[in-house]
Amino acid sequence: MTLQEFCLLLMSVLTSVVGQFFLKAGATKLGKVSVENAVSHIIRIITVPELIGGLAFYALGALAYILLLTRVNLSIAGPSISLVYVFSVLLGYFLFKEPIPITRIIGLSLIISGVILVVWKK
Repeated sequence: MTLQEFCLLLMSVLTSVVGQFFLKAGATKLGKVSVENAVSHIIRIITVPELIGGLAFYALGALAYILLLTRVNLSIAGPSISLVYVFSVLLGYFLFKEPIPITRIIGLSLIISGVILVVWKK
């Protein structure tokens, strides 16, 4: 993976993680959805700025990923994008004070190891 390809991957991962942050912040503003309030929640989505921002960042992440796919095999790009999971857990821990149990740490370690093995060139 060249430096340009790595930068596209990093941009795709980071913009997706930022999108997740805004979606979580916006979802917190909406409150819990139930059968009774589902329709009003769906309508309110377009009025919550954090949700609009989250969707915009996801769109940027998708654009970066498409550009990455023009340069890298799907068998490398697909697994590499799973780094979003790692950063999402860290984001949840540091910004939303969500706990990280040991089983999740082991899972994240396996994801990181897997990505390294997938992109490793002999």
